[in-house]
Amino acid sequence: MSKQFASVADLEEKKVTFSQLSEHCYAFTAEGDPNTGVIVGDDSVMIIDATATPVAAQSVIAKVREITDKPIKYVVLTHYHAVRVLGASGYRDAGLQQVIASQRTHDLIVERGQQDMESEITRFPRLFESVESIPGLTWPTLVFEERMTLMMGDLKVQIWNPGRGHTQGDTVVWVESEKVLFSGDLVEFEAACYTGDAYLGDWPATLDAIAALGADKVLPGRGPALETHARIAEAYAYTRSFVTALLDSAKQAVEQKLDLKGAMALTRQNMDPVFGHVFIYEHCLPFDVTRAFDEASGIADPRIWTEERDQEMWHGLQQEQPAT
Repeated sequence: MSKQFASVADLEEKKVTFSQLSEHCYAFTAEGDPNTGVIVGDDSVMIIDATATPVAAQSVIAKVREITDKPIKYVVLTHYHAVRVLGASGYRDAGLQQVIASQRTHDLIVERGQQDMESEITRFPRLFESVESIPGLTWPTLVFEERMTLMMGDLKVQIWNPGRGHTQGDTVVWVESEKVLFSGDLVEFEAACYTGDAYLGDWPATLDAIAALGADKVLPGRGPALETHARIAEAYAYTRSFVTALLDSAKQAVEQKLDLKGAMALTRQNMDPVFGHVFIYEHCLPFDVTRAFDEASGIADPRIWTEERDQEMWHGLQQEQPAT
């Protein structure tokens, strides 16, 4: 008998923490749910990742309004996944002027945004509560090729697509004057890396590129804000270890001429003892193994996930483990 699909059984509300990282930078976290970054500039506010629904965005807005009444002019999308972007319309009444994304993220929305929206709504029923409030896909209004700089009054904010990893369009936000990095899902901590749209072979070099910034504070895609160099280094090493172990397991499976189910079993053998306890691991692993097996087999670009493909793949791989 299969386990319940993806995160449909995850119905417990998470405790929200809203913490200040530096003079202008804040972290909105919720016990392993997708994080949201906040930058309060001299004349406006920037949100980094917009939550899953406009209704969920109101929780972020309420926290922002506890510290400032400045207009929320900017929403930055760190990548295209629905759980991060479909809440953007919730900021319209708060002063939203620009939704910012990399060109590669824009291209992914064009190519597969609708399919991703439909599949993620099914995967995450709790996060997509009040799904009827979503007006449709979130479209960027300001697109950049590799990097851009935005002045929020005197505060310089750098927005950068440092390389492929979690997706081909991953974007980070860097406040150099305060050494604060908002990494999106390029960095995770105490949570599994979702790699269904990943470039696993490229991901470690992209981590090297953002590590070279020398951040003092990092808000990862999931997990607590990282506020010491030791914790930051631990998160970089954790993320690298996860994606490397995943791809190495897939390569072993291909070399051994295993099928996808065999690759899943081998990956569990290698990864469960180290990562099996972390948040969203059981949700992610079938998607992760499928993409890693494709990449190890020479399929360079991630295939499009659909609601139908999700269900068939997940229930085919995520079987109940026998009692021991």
